[in-house]
Amino acid sequence: MRSRREAVPETSYLGLGSNLGDRAANIRKALGLLAVETTLTSVSSLYETEPWGYEAQPRFLNAACRVETTRRPLELLELLHRIEKEVGRQPTFPLGPRVIDVDILLYGQETLETAGLVVPHPGLVERAFVLVPLAEIACDVRHPVLGVTGGVLLDAASGKEKVWWWGPPPDLTRESGEAHASGQDRRSGGSRLGMES
Repeated sequence: MRSRREAVPETSYLGLGSNLGDRAANIRKALGLLAVETTLTSVSSLYETEPWGYEAQPRFLNAACRVETTRRPLELLELLHRIEKEVGRQPTFPLGPRVIDVDILLYGQETLETAGLVVPHPGLVERAFVLVPLAEIACDVRHPVLGVTGGVLLDAASGKEKVWWWGPPPDLTRESGEAHASGQDRRSGGSRLGMES
């Protein structure tokens, strides 16, 4: 059995959202922490979106990113929960307001269904606020169950009129010092950030 040091990294796509406090700073901090623990290879623009599922709350900022990691899906989920807590997330009700939310959208071409995690994300195909930023960095990536690309899913999605471009990808140089200082276990031997058009 391969050790983690010998494991081959897998590509995972994550969705990020925030609608409390300084939304852009919350997402930027979460990305900075991800860059310490994984290899962060692409980040989408920021998009402002109407709340989904529970409308009596502020608008969200949403983004997507691509990481390479040797963590398995449940280990990655554990990392995301730690990052959410460090950024300041507090318990709330389902679909309610939050300081930060980081979800696994895709994990390579793998599928997984457990009590705590379903991959691909079960709400992916019906949520324009997820698909718009995801398609920006993963237009040609295929859904492992449906077999269609992110671009095709976005074309078919409803609700795109409630998603607005808000700003460019966050500048992680503002978080790099703090994030690197707080990271105790660099899993990937470094981080890099490459924006895609």
